[in-house]
Amino acid sequence: MNDTIHLLTRHRSERSFQTRSVDEELLSAIIQTGHKAPSAFNAQHISSVVVRAPETRQRIAELAGGQPWIATAPVFITLIVDFHKTAQGVARAGAEQHIHRCLEGMLAAATDAGIILSTMMTAARSLGLGVVPVSGIRANASAMIELLQLPEKTFALCGMALGYVLHPAAQKPRLPISSFRHDERYDPHAIAPAIGEHDQAMLAHWQRQQRPQPQSWSSSVGQRYSHNYRPQLRNQLRANGLDIE
Repeated sequence: MNDTIHLLTRHRSERSFQTRSVDEELLSAIIQTGHKAPSAFNAQHISSVVVRAPETRQRIAELAGGQPWIATAPVFITLIVDFHKTAQGVARAGAEQHIHRCLEGMLAAATDAGIILSTMMTAARSLGLGVVPVSGIRANASAMIELLQLPEKTFALCGMALGYVLHPAAQKPRLPISSFRHDERYDPHAIAPAIGEHDQAMLAHWQRQQRPQPQSWSSSVGQRYSHNYRPQLRNQLRANGLDIE
């Protein structure tokens, strides 16, 4: 196993950070990897906002539903779905942008953001930093737009806190590979036994971590996926020019 595979298979979301700052040279190198990542049609419809200011990180931590590691990490990088940028390119070509109103446009942007986020996370970890991805900033999309002074046709999709790790996190178990890899065709019969096995693995994991109320994977995902947990998001995006048809 080479070093890259070893790094990728040992991912863990770090939530305990030292006060030590991240050197600008390292940070720039991490940002460059995201900047060079693949993009659908080379549209490059993702931008980033790098936040170092403690008061801004504290506010983002609050808007994300109370995630203190955003405030304690020295850097938070926000990834922006940026159809403001692409609209200017479309206008220069003598046309009017429409894709920001389409589901496909949002899916393409979200895919690109995922690639960029993963790329920068890997880069940061290869440089000895810890990272945690954050999607909770969508809980208050309008407030994030105001805080980061985002223009029309944009919103903060996700981000990552990074810094030097204080107390390393334990790696969480994953569903068995049989629930992830399907050869030639999807095998629905593989799912139920994989979930049963994983529920037990997660309970054992939380017990090892001395979590007061251990929770199975099924219970955890059931709390989130049994309802629309961000019903306000559509209207908040619409208010900033992203009216998805």
